[in-house]
Amino acid sequence: MRSEEKASKIRDNYPEYRDKLDIQIVPDIARLDAFDEVVKIPGIEVVLHTASPFHFNFKDPKELLEPAINGTTGILKAIVRSAPTVRRVVVTSSFAAILDEAKLSDPNTVFSEKSWNPVTAEDAHKNQATAYRASKKLAEKAAWDFVADKSNGAKFDVVTINPPMVYGPVVHYLSSLDAINTSNERIVAAVQGKWKEAVPATGAAFNWVDVRDVATAHVKAGLEIPEAGGHRLFTTEGRFSNRQILDIVRKNFPEYADRLPGDDVKGGEYPGDDKLYGFDNSETKKLLGISWISLEQSITDTVKSIQSLGV
Repeated sequence: MRSEEKASKIRDNYPEYRDKLDIQIVPDIARLDAFDEVVKIPGIEVVLHTASPFHFNFKDPKELLEPAINGTTGILKAIVRSAPTVRRVVVTSSFAAILDEAKLSDPNTVFSEKSWNPVTAEDAHKNQATAYRASKKLAEKAAWDFVADKSNGAKFDVVTINPPMVYGPVVHYLSSLDAINTSNERIVAAVQGKWKEAVPATGAAFNWVDVRDVATAHVKAGLEIPEAGGHRLFTTEGRFSNRQILDIVRKNFPEYADRLPGDDVKGGEYPGDDKLYGFDNSETKKLLGISWISLEQSITDTVKSIQSLGV
């Protein structure tokens, strides 16, 4: 954890695991020595490296690039130095490391586990979305380069989890809607009435996955599927649009009817088939064998999880 405050919330809300949890505080993952002491805990076999910022509240792209890249290379180096029992590292990457911004509206492009975003560190200065994508691509590439370079002495293999937009219920101890994660912000906006006059465009990418499936993928890849080593796993249930999210909220939560846009309000639809990229995650589905949670269940469970916070 990055602070004792966050660690305390975990302990308090999961008392049944209190005796099984050993929580270490790592305040700044951008430091190259951030994980040096943590990995010295005896007997570690699998590391799930999930820490990397996803937000657009930054002024300089290095606020995303440094924690993402240094956090990844730092923990790999620390494992080599001090954790010889580690056999696998699972790194949380992103669809952002797969897609190519220039081809998102190309129906002849099919993104898969083998696709790589061509974005560079220099491109990160273009805009916030590109900066985020660069942070995920460069961090993941650093992990693969590290284990490929035999001089680094890595005795472990790597798996990366590459989810697109992640939705799903929030933890029950979330203090307020102001602390909602970036992915779920659009769902909160819809039920708060912020879409009443216009449904915003979905964005450039139209794939999604439920957070519970992402968690399952990490566990399976790290602990249950030996043959996952060396693979990139494109974890996605399929496509979504803001219009679909709206329709699901309207269907399942009639109490919000007066906050939602009428049938005459357009927006949030898919682009035409001639402006939509293709995708193929068949390799991931074969390896993981996950029955993906549906968009309707994910959005419905998400809204239910935030109702106690005043929406």
